[in-house]
Amino acid sequence: MPRIRLDPDGPVTTVRLDHPPMNAFDDRQRVELAACARDLADARGVRAVVLHGGERLFAAGADIKALAAMGSEEVRGWNRALQRTFDEIARLPMPVVAAITGYALGGGLELALAADYRVAAEDAVLGQPEVQLGIMPGSGGTQRLVRLIGPARAKNLLMTGRRVGAEEALRLGLVDEVVPPGAVLDTALGYARRLAAGPPAALEAIKDAVDHGADGGLSAGLALERSLFTGVFGTADAAHGIRSFLEHGPGKARFTGEDRDG
Repeated sequence: MPRIRLDPDGPVTTVRLDHPPMNAFDDRQRVELAACARDLADARGVRAVVLHGGERLFAAGADIKALAAMGSEEVRGWNRALQRTFDEIARLPMPVVAAITGYALGGGLELALAADYRVAAEDAVLGQPEVQLGIMPGSGGTQRLVRLIGPARAKNLLMTGRRVGAEEALRLGLVDEVVPPGAVLDTALGYARRLAAGPPAALEAIKDAVDHGADGGLSAGLALERSLFTGVFGTADAAHGIRSFLEHGPGKARFTGEDRDG
């Protein structure tokens, strides 16, 4: 049985982790997720992606039994591959929304951190508990977490390995929205559909500017923004959006996405 399932619904595709009971990442699930990311990156008509682990939980991290059997050389290759896979999710050209139910721990939280927006259930539990095993996060946790919530808060979670509930995660900025457990997927899909109605080229450019503009100094970020703005300005969606604004006012444009999908 596949451990990753795709559920397309118009312009939004849900990527469903399906490796019960805990959606733990092993080689097979990682390979399937990487293949899914590559397919989605080039998929015509897919304008937003939702990551979901099911009604019970998002993902509880790596397969610890498998890790325990690895030597240092083997674990280095395994870690490199998992880090690359999550990076492929983060670099998808369209918006990615994580729908977090139950537990998002270790590698599960690292996958959620690769999303652009995180919706969590009121009873969700999140954390990077690797330090309690004598190790550390290795698939983006130390890097994406600090960029999201700042160094002091990130170090607190990383160095203690403590778990946080949804409300604390919201206060920290670790998640963006908290809803009742039964509403998580619908809320994530609703936000994804809203984004999917936008101009794909502009959304991709905004994502690139935000994700990579802070890698260097302000001048480099502004140069990247200027370049991306110029490129987006020449798209058919930009021409349509400007014309619609002038003729009908703001918020009335319906974008075709032909610049990316065509």
